[in-house]
Amino acid sequence: MSDPRFLQIHFLAPYTAALLNRDDAGLAKRLPYGGALRTRVSSQCLKRHWRLAEDPHALSAIDGAEDAFRSRDIVDKAIFEGWANQVDEDVKEILRRTLFEVLYGYTGKEKKPSQTVLLGAVEIAYLTKEAKALVAEAGGDKKTAKELASAWLKEHKANLKAMSEGAKLPGGLTGALFGRMVTSDPRANIEAPVHVAHAFTVHAEEAESDYFIAADDLAREEDTGADTIQETELTSGLFYGYVVVDLPGLIKNLGGDVALAGEVLHNLTYLIAEVSPGAKLGSTAPYSRASFMLLEAGDRQPRSLAEAFRSPSKAETGQAVAALCDHLAALDAAYATGETRRVMSLANSDVPEAERGSLADLAQFAKSLPERLKAPEAA
Repeated sequence: MSDPRFLQIHFLAPYTAALLNRDDAGLAKRLPYGGALRTRVSSQCLKRHWRLAEDPHALSAIDGAEDAFRSRDIVDKAIFEGWANQVDEDVKEILRRTLFEVLYGYTGKEKKPSQTVLLGAVEIAYLTKEAKALVAEAGGDKKTAKELASAWLKEHKANLKAMSEGAKLPGGLTGALFGRMVTSDPRANIEAPVHVAHAFTVHAEEAESDYFIAADDLAREEDTGADTIQETELTSGLFYGYVVVDLPGLIKNLGGDVALAGEVLHNLTYLIAEVSPGAKLGSTAPYSRASFMLLEAGDRQPRSLAEAFRSPSKAETGQAVAALCDHLAALDAAYATGETRRVMSLANSDVPEAERGSLADLAQFAKSLPERLKAPEAA
């Protein structure tokens, strides 16, 4: 096989009576496709559950992984955490506004910024160290603190990248996988090597309005009716999901560490197959696993197999897999791109040119791919 520039991961996952991802009205997210409305799970929702999963294959459990935190309030909740309570309030406020301006391009005088910023542990440690040094040098004097903060701001404003120079994972493992955009300093941006599509049902949406009550356990016999009456939406569906990993981009973001890239791909394969979006856990138990997963490694531009479901399929894994295989065979005949494939399936359909195996087999295949590439120099 040629050097595998891209890893493509396709999966089908079934859910029943769930509300996996809601819009601003509290209803299931939807997508019109092929003349039919489909239930949808956003890429943001999927990525968040994969990166935060407490699981034997959690990304955080990988040796060499660095933490990262996405927040609108990193200053108060991370940098000042645990030590700033003893700082003079005037000095603290001067420093607080200075840090907000560096991170968000905003002084923090009134409401919090609308933009969230992702910072890695190394960047937070740097800013915490700098903040403590400024406090110590100011010695509780407001005027001195203002002068020091002004000088520090001139050196650091629009230069977030300088705070993590030489760090292997400046944005933590989260930034290395899913990227980072910093409007206050574009040089600190990190290009995402993991691309995640919105998952959607292979069939027309299946939804109903669920009327429910909460009974009052202490109500007297003569009391009638319910203590609480509410309504929510429940959906069922077989979802098609698609993930692409730019392998050279991933290795570059991991500082050229090929072994770490392999571990990341191994665990990510497990997480995609086994971790469910965790909405309404107590009332719907929306736990499922992929009933089908196809991995493809190749050197040509990736392509989704969503077109297999433009005409809605039946909500049954076997028929959905058959539609996907037919479309894949047509693509092979037309383009002959020659991807190497591994498949795990609960259906019996044969996938064109694919070697069948368990989830563990697929994860090992993914893990082996970075070794086939020469690690590029770290950026």
